[in-house]
Amino acid sequence: RKELAGSGALGDIGAHIIDTAQFITGQHLTQVSGLTETFVTQRPLAEASAGLSAESTGAASESGDGVEMGDVDVDDAALFIGRLSGGALASFEASRFATGRKNALRIEVNGSAASLAFDFEAMNELWFHDHALPAEEAGFRRVLVTEAGHPYAGAWWPPGHGLGYEHTFTHEVKDFVEAITSGVAPAPSFDDGLNVQRVLAAVERSAADQSRMTAIEEV
Repeated sequence: RKELAGSGALGDIGAHIIDTAQFITGQHLTQVSGLTETFVTQRPLAEASAGLSAESTGAASESGDGVEMGDVDVDDAALFIGRLSGGALASFEASRFATGRKNALRIEVNGSAASLAFDFEAMNELWFHDHALPAEEAGFRRVLVTEAGHPYAGAWWPPGHGLGYEHTFTHEVKDFVEAITSGVAPAPSFDDGLNVQRVLAAVERSAADQSRMTAIEEV
C-alpha cells in the first residue's frame, strides 16, 4: 500500500543497494533510467502486523472466498541504470521474486586495476581480483574478513569466527557515539539518507514517465 509504505521492492531493497554503491565508490548518482513492475496485483488486506509479517482480515470479499482482497499499488521489482558523478556506469536490480535468494544484497565493482564482489548472504567474505597479476595467476580470490586488522573484527572473536547481522548494529552505535564525542559529523548523515531518497524518487519518475534518463535533484 503506497500510502503506508511509499514503494515496494524499490524502496525496501533498492535503498540499500544505492547506498552501498555510493558508499563503496565514493561517488553519487547523477542520472537514472528505470523500470518497475507489479506482478501480483491483488493481495489479502492486512488486519494486523508485527515485525515483518502481517495477518489478513479474514473478512468476506465480494468473490465470497472468505478473504478481503486489496489492490497492490507498489512495485514487486525494479531495474534501473545510472551514471555516477565520477563517470562510472551502474546497473541495479531489486526484486521480491528472485526465487531461491534469501537476502542476497550483492554488489560488484569493476575497474581497470581491480574488481571487488560481495554478497550479504556470505557477509564475512570479500572477493577480490588484482588485475596487475599475470594472466595465468589472475582471478577472484576469497578473503575471509575476520582478522584483527579488518575493520571491527578485532574487537570480537578470534580469526575465522564470523560476525553476524546483529553485530552491524553495535558497529553503527559505536561509530555514531565516537563521532559525537570527537566532534565530527557522523557518517552516514541525514544528507546521505536524503540523497538516497532523491535517487529512489528519480527512478520512480523515470519508470512512470518511461523517460530515458532522469536527473537526480541536488541535496
